[in-house]
Amino acid sequence: MDGPGDYVSDATEGISRVEDLPPARIERRSRDYRRRRCPFCGKRARRFGAARRVLHDLGDARRGRPLDIHLTYSKHRCSSCRRCFNADMDDLALPKCHYTHRVQQKAVRLIVEDGLPYRVASWHLWRDHRVFVPFATIQNWVEAAGKKRPRPQRRGIPRPGLGRVQRVPRRR
Repeated sequence: MDGPGDYVSDATEGISRVEDLPPARIERRSRDYRRRRCPFCGKRARRFGAARRVLHDLGDARRGRPLDIHLTYSKHRCSSCRRCFNADMDDLALPKCHYTHRVQQKAVRLIVEDGLPYRVASWHLWRDHRVFVPFATIQNWVEAAGKKRPRPQRRGIPRPGLGRVQRVPRRR
């Protein structure tokens, strides 16, 4: 039995392939509605189909398994303006994103507040939260948030450019 202060090794240490990681715990959620208001014209729109989306969320480090949310959502077509749209899922994740808002916020916070490099933040997310995020994806999130962009360095007094100093009169 492990006591306080005993070293417990990580079961996933040494795994180099994503396929060898432990299987995810699946949580099923539904956003399947028969009718929704059209976001374009405001009229009621009927459902014409359903689809499924898989989102990766912060997992449980005690169980050692990541968490995948299998989200079933409805697709709607408005008969007035003839536009198609999906049920609203903005509270869980951005459109076309595979990770929830919680994962994105945690990753950006690791980079900005803790000052971790991208690769270390990726490993930290797996080690502590059991969600695998490539470091390039984290870099895209941080750059989109505008937190770690390099600031232009100003040296000396800003001076006008050559075109402003020597004005050439125009012919009429």
